[in-house]
Amino acid sequence: METRHLRYFLAVVDHGSVSRASEWLGIAQPALSQGLGRMEKDLGVRLFERSRRGAAPTPAALAILEDVRASVARIDAAAQRAREIGRGSAGQLTVGLVSSALFDTLPRALREMRRLAPGVRVILCEMSNAEQAEALQTGEIDIGLMHTPVAVGGRMRERQLLRDRLVAAVPDELDVPADGQVSMAQIARAGLVMYPQSQLPAFYAGILDAMRKAGHDAHVAQEANRTLTVLSCVAGGCGVALLPSWIRSLNFRGVRFCEVRDGQALPSFDLSAIWPARSVPTLADLFANLDLGAR
Repeated sequence: METRHLRYFLAVVDHGSVSRASEWLGIAQPALSQGLGRMEKDLGVRLFERSRRGAAPTPAALAILEDVRASVARIDAAAQRAREIGRGSAGQLTVGLVSSALFDTLPRALREMRRLAPGVRVILCEMSNAEQAEALQTGEIDIGLMHTPVAVGGRMRERQLLRDRLVAAVPDELDVPADGQVSMAQIARAGLVMYPQSQLPAFYAGILDAMRKAGHDAHVAQEANRTLTVLSCVAGGCGVALLPSWIRSLNFRGVRFCEVRDGQALPSFDLSAIWPARSVPTLADLFANLDLGAR
């Protein structure tokens, strides 16, 4: 049976006659009658008793009425969902993100997404850069919020969301001058707490290069693959970490945040959206191009 025949059936039941149903549907009575006849032939039963007073449903029609009504409702809901997905206002989007995205970028993105596409289900996966690069290639995530530069296989699009300067996260026991700033020499003596080189190779190399340019042979005292783990290592006296300035919004016991007096050569800490390039717009395109106040 065709969906339009199911709609004809419901219209006749609800309006009580073929003439009123055809008027409500906006089709000619012969077309409606032919559609009902085809449905009766397919089912092998008579659905209406026609008289001068109208069309009354038979017991067979009443037996299938609620099933037909539910089926048409499900078809309508599916069609609406397909239209919403086509417009980018419904569906499911899996977002990979580094911890740096959690404190500023992600809240703004989620608010904008809920405003523009409230029907979209967003699944969040906190992952390292390396984990996201692999997940993008395998299709495990639809878009990644990652530290750049980073190498990702396949045809990808990229949009920079944030460029942040670095501040020093130092243990409480470190002797900090009265102006609240630490020097590159102090950082070199304390040792560095860093993300693994394999996770952020360009960032890792940029910090060590800046230390060398400042005349200091810094050593990495401890590696940690998550920002909160880095802070825990700093609080535990393992060394000093160089982290993006948004870290100041955290109150982490045993750690204080200081400007780096002579850190002009330090690299910036960049956050970008990276997602597969498709021939048609996707939910990832919508998410990546939200107005997040990129800076």
